[in-house]
Amino acid sequence: MTPAAADARAGLRADCTRCAGLCCVAPAFAASADFAIDKPAGSACPHLGGDDRCGIHGQLRERGFAGCTVFDCFGAGQQTVQVTFGGAAGWRADRERAAEVSTAFVVQRQLHELLWYLTEALALDAAAPLRRELAAARDRTAALTAATPQELAAVDTAALRREAGALLTSVSELARSGVRPRGRDRRGADLVGADLRRARLRAAGLRGAYLIGADLRGADLYRTDLLGADLRAADLRGADLSGALFVTRPQVAAARGDAATRLPAGLEHPPHWDG
Repeated sequence: MTPAAADARAGLRADCTRCAGLCCVAPAFAASADFAIDKPAGSACPHLGGDDRCGIHGQLRERGFAGCTVFDCFGAGQQTVQVTFGGAAGWRADRERAAEVSTAFVVQRQLHELLWYLTEALALDAAAPLRRELAAARDRTAALTAATPQELAAVDTAALRREAGALLTSVSELARSGVRPRGRDRRGADLVGADLRRARLRAAGLRGAYLIGADLRGADLYRTDLLGADLRAADLRGADLSGALFVTRPQVAAARGDAATRLPAGLEHPPHWDG
């Protein structure tokens, strides 16, 4: 991805200073290795303060909330607070308003994630034949992020994801078609704990694959399609993802890496990789 494309996605980054703790209320938590407690959707985390800030933000991983350090709203939080509601001071005090804000946030996050993928696709030279369709899809999605709470609640996000998914699949094929040798298409494959250090992964199709705990040390992932791949605890030390397709911050944060791990433009090494 070019620096210009990375800049185009600058607005798709979470800015907690312009949000109001939406991610600490709207999603559900399940007690696990990622979360120390159960929390139902729409209920505030007990660590969320009256100022809408996390009381243990600097100790999340140590306190059993590693899942919070992986979550990313793609900028949907500040969009919901600042644009959809024009400010959300005291939003948790009114149950009806809190439900409305939470619903809007969940939809906004899906829209913003789609914008992340569509913006990346538009920057790929190989996507030139589909540029008009991609731009139209991006513009439609961007317009929806400015919708009213009522309009957002009526958005069929599943249909949007299907339409965008088909388009992104075509982009992936175009981007990977000229790479030789080309890795296998293992879309949705169960690769949990797999040793992939010697596997041919350049331009492979790993969309939606389960790579939990997989060993990808030193892997060359040039033009590898990683859209929706589960990289939790995957070992990316020394791996080169700089030319990989459709990588997101949550995927990177959920994996293991080191200073030698190369990431696509616009993504940075998570702080906990240094630990």
